[in-house]
Amino acid sequence: MDITVAGMRVLREVAERGTFTAAARALGYTQSAVSRQVAALEQATGARLFDRHPGGVRLTGAGRALLRHAVVALDALDAADRELRGAGAETGRVRLGCFPTAGAVVVARALATLRRDHPRLQVTTREATTPQLVRALRAGTIDLALLSSRPPHRSPDTDDPPLHVEPLVETHLAVAVAADGTFAGRTRVAVEEIVGEPWIAGPAGADEPLLGVWPGLPGRPKVHHTARDWLTKLHLVAAGAGITTAPPVLLPAVPPGIHFVEVDGVAEEIRRVNLVRLPGPLPGPSQALVHALRHQAAALADGPG
Repeated sequence: MDITVAGMRVLREVAERGTFTAAARALGYTQSAVSRQVAALEQATGARLFDRHPGGVRLTGAGRALLRHAVVALDALDAADRELRGAGAETGRVRLGCFPTAGAVVVARALATLRRDHPRLQVTTREATTPQLVRALRAGTIDLALLSSRPPHRSPDTDDPPLHVEPLVETHLAVAVAADGTFAGRTRVAVEEIVGEPWIAGPAGADEPLLGVWPGLPGRPKVHHTARDWLTKLHLVAAGAGITTAPPVLLPAVPPGIHFVEVDGVAEEIRRVNLVRLPGPLPGPSQALVHALRHQAAALADGPG
């Protein structure tokens, strides 16, 4: 097979981004150039690599097989480039993906531990939605991912080989309210009391729900403010602009003027934080990060602080 490095990079980028347009944007190519590279790969392999579907593309079985080998080859080339540039003395690097609220407490504290115990270990992080992070794992652009799941806690995808999913900690959701607002001094509220309240939520997308509104809230919520950033949401709550849903494990990172209330009249909302990766042995740098993440998750399970 006559497969170029550029073709492998396009394959990886399309697999991660889910569309030719997004891949072209990330690579600085035109969409037609990405299409030509994919067509050349399919001609070289004699197989269809992507299935088209509304909203994007998805790897075929042949595409997944080729991607696994392309990731190994591209990682080897990147390692050679770092060594030739004099970066070979590093003890290693790890690329971690996470959902937004994980970064505020679990990831930040784990990185502080690593800086103390493994000062030459390089860790890079990125926030994204669960589908985006799963695609990045499959494409080999991240090594580990912290993902949130809700019961019945199914695997985040059904591709082969199955992802390795390790539960780290279970949390429950509560409603963040202004300490001097309508629910001042309360520890619990009935679901009927929050139905008509102004909500602060993240904008919904094709692959993510409306984050911030209590799941299953009766009726249509009154979303007065939208923000992707959790710190922005919480500061809006503290300012009395509305209420939002969040895990109380965020307490160490919550700004002043906020407290959490439990919701009565509905089932408790449980979320699990999972450490997800491709199957197989972990390199030493990844093992160090996993150990730090497990330690911080255990500390959260013992209570925020």
